[in-house]
Amino acid sequence: MRKPANEGVVPLSGGERGSLATFRALEHRDFRIIWTGLAVSSVGTWMQIVALSLLVLDLTHGSPVALGAVSLVQALSFLLFALIGGGVADRFDRRRLLLLTQSLLMGLAVLLGTLTAAGVIRFWMIPLAAFTSSAILSFDQPARNALVTSLVPKEDLMNAVSLQSATFNAASILGPALAGLALGRIGYAGNFFLNAASYSAMLAALMLLDSRPAEAVPRSRGRLLDSVREALQFVRRDAVLPSVVSAYGALLFFGPSAAVVLPLFARQVAHIGSTQLGILFSAVGAGTVLGALIVASMGDFPQKKRLEFGAILAWILALVVFGSSSGMAVAVPALVVLGAGQNTAGAVAITLLQSRVPAEMRGRVMSLNTLLIMCARPLGDFPIAAVIGSLGFRPTILLCAMIVGLVLLALVSWGADRPGGVPESGG
Repeated sequence: MRKPANEGVVPLSGGERGSLATFRALEHRDFRIIWTGLAVSSVGTWMQIVALSLLVLDLTHGSPVALGAVSLVQALSFLLFALIGGGVADRFDRRRLLLLTQSLLMGLAVLLGTLTAAGVIRFWMIPLAAFTSSAILSFDQPARNALVTSLVPKEDLMNAVSLQSATFNAASILGPALAGLALGRIGYAGNFFLNAASYSAMLAALMLLDSRPAEAVPRSRGRLLDSVREALQFVRRDAVLPSVVSAYGALLFFGPSAAVVLPLFARQVAHIGSTQLGILFSAVGAGTVLGALIVASMGDFPQKKRLEFGAILAWILALVVFGSSSGMAVAVPALVVLGAGQNTAGAVAITLLQSRVPAEMRGRVMSLNTLLIMCARPLGDFPIAAVIGSLGFRPTILLCAMIVGLVLLALVSWGADRPGGVPESGG
């Protein structure tokens, strides 16, 4: 019989639990291990994100279309593999699947570092690496999100999702700042090698997990594509999920990613260097951590749909302010609010997707979240980058904010939750 996830931990009393409510999911041993491994690995991931964006600009003489092309290749990869990855996550042991995907991602980072250090890196290699990395993540992300669900009880799920997001985004404060400093000392290759080394923390965490399943989850049977279709139909019939997924999807598709707009803002608008660019990335990261901690402190908040829409509205307003700015003084606080709004919306959407579906569908449903984050945003980045090249930076950013605002207004006008399915309070 499986040991409880928090065996050996003295339960907190009511007062103690209240004071530590923001971090209550860390009472559970296996989640605490994964959370720690993610904290280390994410720093390396963010160092590579910043380094890769600047490397693309250096290799293509500052082309915004080149940045968008890399995002487009990533999106196409997720479009091809994300739903399949979710189906695989529901059919195989998620811990072993993650050991494989994390090892492959480590090897890819070593390859990028080696090619760069040897001086043979070319632009065409970066989209190829991005396609391969996205294909691997198509299996990694649904498995990891579904695994987390099994490491904590349902009442702590929203807290666990928020803390996991806070960890990744706290790294987005430290990682870009370290990347900005390291680029002048160890170059692009050094950043890639440090990212490869950081994967060892996640691999160690997976090895330390209790290998027995946290719950008896029936394995998906039948044809893979039929099982994926079944999960998507379940989401479509739900009372809350269609509008929440649509709103969050609009934010991700029409909202430009930091990896595209911040380097362009730094070079075309603010005329600042890599150190200041790291600060801009860190501002977004600080906001996402703030948003995650706010959501984690709210507990099992019942009106999650209203929280989702309110967070997206805050994001829209922050994007308008950022798009109207021309220097660090205005851009940095706007990016903090932008990050907080986006992360709050994401944490609520993920919690609803995980909590409103049966356990045996979680891998497939979380592949929908992978499509939203990893496909919708990169797919939107390419036309956004092209429009920036045509209309300019500021008009394009304001246009993006207006489109997301219109989508949100349409969904709010659509009215209350759809009839049928589980009511929101049941999520």
